[in-house]
Amino acid sequence: MSDVVIYTLLVLVTLGIIAAVILFWVSRRFSVEEDPRREQLMDALPNTNCGGCGFPGCGGFANALLQADDLKPYHCPVGGNEVMKEVSKILGKEVEEKDPFVAIVRCTGSFESRKQTNVYDGAANCTIASELYSGDHGCAYGCVGLGECVDACDFDAMYMDKQTGLPVIIEDKCTACNACVTACPKDIIELWPVGRKHQRIYVACKNEEKSGVARQECAVACTGCAKCFDECTYDAIVVENNLATIDFEKCTLCAKCVIVCDSRSIEADNVPEKSLTKLMDIRAKKLEREKAKRLEEKNSNNEQIKSVSEPPKISRDAI
Repeated sequence: MSDVVIYTLLVLVTLGIIAAVILFWVSRRFSVEEDPRREQLMDALPNTNCGGCGFPGCGGFANALLQADDLKPYHCPVGGNEVMKEVSKILGKEVEEKDPFVAIVRCTGSFESRKQTNVYDGAANCTIASELYSGDHGCAYGCVGLGECVDACDFDAMYMDKQTGLPVIIEDKCTACNACVTACPKDIIELWPVGRKHQRIYVACKNEEKSGVARQECAVACTGCAKCFDECTYDAIVVENNLATIDFEKCTLCAKCVIVCDSRSIEADNVPEKSLTKLMDIRAKKLEREKAKRLEEKNSNNEQIKSVSEPPKISRDAI
């Protein structure tokens, strides 16, 4: 072996050793000791990295928890209260227990309810389709039906119903991770509390067109008639921009609004059919009483008009 090769190898080895020493010194000098609690947090968190907590994955959430002085604003929707209790034990801080949430679809415009106005021939993606046009039907507010929300769900908690063309939520699998909510370009998917006995009442429509136009576009569109608003005694319903919305924090699940809605745009998830039938019977009897009362008042008014319009009768004796 020539001297040149030997010297070259010695130089390379020497440079390698020097570089290794420098790197070792730098790593020791500038090393950041990781909080041992972070690993415990990562073991406690579900590690689904869904982003439902508002942070980029469970690692980002763990870092935020370690730096937070107050844990009450933080919550893991996938792990729920059980996971947050473990977090509380690890960090020695109080957490706020929150009601579980579930995704709902605020659109019931199935194939039968809305007319197809054109045929979409493009990328099978809701965002792309909605940016190009309103959809293959008249309603610009309704579901596009291409299943981008289903693709975004990592928990197999959604599927597209071939009969209706609408997404369906599987409540038992839904973790309220917010992925489908973010994915929907029409904002028709929302997170709602699971509710008492898993019952929820909400307006399944986002159409803000005037009543005539809305009903032409979809047979089950909200017309903003305000009958539900008049029926609700708990101030849980607001009608704005020709659309009724329900405040789940004020709603008592009395379901009276469901019965008075002529367009049937108010959904009652898991409310027993018997309860709705009973309410319908009560409303039918109420309407019958009101009809009878109006008829009685009309007849009474007619009698009064008749008595006033008839000339007074003069007896023969008086003449």
